[in-house]
Amino acid sequence: MRYSKVLLFTPIIATVGAIMAFNFNPFSSKVDFNTEIKPILNKHCVACHGGVKKAGDISFLFSQEALNTKGKSGKVGIVPGDAEHSEFYKRLITNDTEERMPKGKDPLNKEEIAILKKWIDQGAPWGDHWAYQKPEKPDVPSVGGFFARLGLFEDDETRFAENEIDNFVLNKLKEEGLSHAKPADKGTLLRRVYLDLTGLPPTEAQLQAFLNDKSADAYEKVVDQLLASSTYGERWAAMWLDLARYADTKGYERDVYRNIWRYRDYVIKAFNEDKPFDQFTIEQLAGDLLPNPTNDQLIATGFHRNTMNNDEGGTVDEEFRVAANIDRVNTTFDVWQGTTMGCVQCHTHPYDPFVHDEYYKLMAFFNNARDEDVVSDTPYLRFYKQEDSVKIEELKQWILAKGHNGKDFEKFVKVLEPKFNSHDVEPLSAGTSSLLDAKYLGLQHTGYGRLKGVTLSDKNRLVMNFNTGTEKGVLHIRDGKVDGNIILTIPIFAARDTVMFYQLPKMEGKHDLYFTFTNPKKPKDWLQIKWLSFQKTFGEGKEYEPVELKYKEILNAKADYTPIMSEGEGDLARKQHIFERGNWLVHGKEVKPDVPKYLSKMPKDYPTNRLGLAKWLVDGNNPLTARVAVNRFWEQIFGTGIVETVEDFGTQGFSATNPELLDYLALTFQDDMKWSVKKLLKMIVMSGTYQQSSDVNAELLEKDPYNRFLARGPRIRLTAEQVRDQALLVSGLLSKKMYGKSVMPYQPDGLWQSPWSGESWKLSQGEDKYRRALYTFWKRTAPYPSMMSFDAPSREFCQLRRLRTNTPLQALVTLNDPAYVEAAQELAKNMLKKGKTPEEQIQAGFNLIMMRNIDPKKLQVLTRLYRQTEKEYVKNPVEAYKFFGRYDVTPQMAAMAVTANAMLNLDEIVTKE
Repeated sequence: MRYSKVLLFTPIIATVGAIMAFNFNPFSSKVDFNTEIKPILNKHCVACHGGVKKAGDISFLFSQEALNTKGKSGKVGIVPGDAEHSEFYKRLITNDTEERMPKGKDPLNKEEIAILKKWIDQGAPWGDHWAYQKPEKPDVPSVGGFFARLGLFEDDETRFAENEIDNFVLNKLKEEGLSHAKPADKGTLLRRVYLDLTGLPPTEAQLQAFLNDKSADAYEKVVDQLLASSTYGERWAAMWLDLARYADTKGYERDVYRNIWRYRDYVIKAFNEDKPFDQFTIEQLAGDLLPNPTNDQLIATGFHRNTMNNDEGGTVDEEFRVAANIDRVNTTFDVWQGTTMGCVQCHTHPYDPFVHDEYYKLMAFFNNARDEDVVSDTPYLRFYKQEDSVKIEELKQWILAKGHNGKDFEKFVKVLEPKFNSHDVEPLSAGTSSLLDAKYLGLQHTGYGRLKGVTLSDKNRLVMNFNTGTEKGVLHIRDGKVDGNIILTIPIFAARDTVMFYQLPKMEGKHDLYFTFTNPKKPKDWLQIKWLSFQKTFGEGKEYEPVELKYKEILNAKADYTPIMSEGEGDLARKQHIFERGNWLVHGKEVKPDVPKYLSKMPKDYPTNRLGLAKWLVDGNNPLTARVAVNRFWEQIFGTGIVETVEDFGTQGFSATNPELLDYLALTFQDDMKWSVKKLLKMIVMSGTYQQSSDVNAELLEKDPYNRFLARGPRIRLTAEQVRDQALLVSGLLSKKMYGKSVMPYQPDGLWQSPWSGESWKLSQGEDKYRRALYTFWKRTAPYPSMMSFDAPSREFCQLRRLRTNTPLQALVTLNDPAYVEAAQELAKNMLKKGKTPEEQIQAGFNLIMMRNIDPKKLQVLTRLYRQTEKEYVKNPVEAYKFFGRYDVTPQMAAMAVTANAMLNLDEIVTKE
């Protein structure tokens, strides 16, 4: 999308006026707090005088704490406008080593002291960190020489610039004394954009189609095709699953299976549909709180059900429920705000303007979530068989026809909420009542427990799920005390996870209910109560009996499920307290949901729940959301973000290398593109900056070794998923099958140690062995080993970026892992068909992967490898059989497979250039 270049003969007076309007003053001597003062304070001062420690009762974290404030000595630290009378300045210049600051360390250098003095004398103007200020859209810098800017002709810069990104990049390159690179060759560019947008390299046919298309928009057509392909969603979902800490298991010691693959599929579909990022955000954080949420919107809330659960017997459910909420606060601010909020759990942030109680105000948004670290992983969205779905629809229509509200019925059959989990019932009789294995309420003969504060107004039915092997016991529910009035008598029969209905008498207000169990004939038998729900029936009399029976059949029906978020209300709502020093057992004052005051205010008309928080994040007023999102997508394309520390936009993070570009893209993404990720990515990959060659010279290595200023194209190693998927694709093995349960491709035996459940890795059959890495089963305590070698995370917690390593283990994986060996064998079969000589065949294989010719020296080495291996296999054909696992293999085929295996291990093969 190159700019249109119109020939404009601009009057000289307009040009002169534009130059006069340029108001940059190179002689300005005003000290800038953010760029000149804050770095000095962070480096030398706030470790002792900040959020964690306020030595001498002085802090330099906030202006109100630093300016005109007396310390422990009784002296004013900073007197704005008067450095000589500021104790802060005096302590910097004193020769008394006991008094001089920073204490016990080397003194500040003369330049730092001078700039601090100048700042104080100028009135010590404070400044908010740039990331917490709402961005303003900067003007796009002009490119090219004077006549090129007038549109008279093109020069090097105007030929390079394809869109506004390039204007900002060229402007920065000029400042750094650098120049842009030449365009990448067409084959390299095609492979690059395929890998970036779909995670897969192009095929030979796709390369030839691109090379044969001589139209001016040939590249743009390819980009549009890739953005529209289903593989696009799979590539970008792989990135998002790191952020969502997606896994197929619950984590901790037991690390048992979690049936949450539908969330992964939601993410793939969301990217493919180009779901606007604001809607994508709201659905994941609060889809259940939307009016009449769809199944997809409920599934989306699996984002925060990916938190770990500890199912081990003896653990305290509340401890790990709280741990999940802490993770949700931290992850939400990691992903959408690029903010290290985790440390605020225990104390005010030592470097950024977030105070201790704000952490718990944020936790209050999540505190009413109904998941409680129970082994059943509820709440979950249930997926019924066809015949049960028909029953649900019939009941819903009956309820509506009778003038009742069908929403409560529909919610309960879909998510089994609202309900009390069995650990809400407190066991009170020693020896005869217990939370069995710390999971379910168990009662023996004479055992009893108490459920506090149940509102029974307008409730006339108890729904109870229980499990027992006994046949003669009786459960009484009593009001107010263990020997109180019996409000319900329930005969117990042998049952396994059975849901039953019981009629309640009319009662008003809140009640403490006591559950007492008698079973004199089998006093050692246990009754397990798993959950309880107090509801209002939809009718009465004989006409209603079949309706109630059908409802009970539905709740007892077997259904598939996926964990989701659901909000607790009424008796299930919780109060949020500050945890003193982060200890969940030591409660401070109660707090209400709210957002940090140093960011945008939450509008009063937003609900004070997760939906309000999600809307606040993406309403366009939050200074961080769009910046952080754009920076993350940029980092995925170029290998490094405009802010390198994608996880930390705070004062301790890296400064933006091109802040004007970041803000321009953030506001363009948010306002002009309406949060369209596809439009953002198209703009990035259509830029001349992206299309540059990645070749590097000595000057660039010296001046910009990490390509921060983008004087060349991106050159980074492929992700763990891309390395594997590329090998499968070029070998012809890759399955195009999408969605569904996770699969188990080749993995060494014995990696899984699951004594609790006996779970084991069962090799998938057929094409499931060759599905994209995105679909590989992810066990948190034993992640897929070959992808771990290429820096994939365990996903126990949110992973904001993968730090790339280069280790010998990676080469061992690509040379020896069965998946790569099999891929090499299949690739070799194809290579043998591509030429008459080994040189031609190896060249053809390299072209197939890299879309360009191989370096002659590497071709020579690979050819030598082929010939030496062929000789060995001619002498020892049994070794060829062993390598290939079949008896019809020739020495030539086996030798070419060894060569293909080595080729797949080349640095450039596992690199995007």
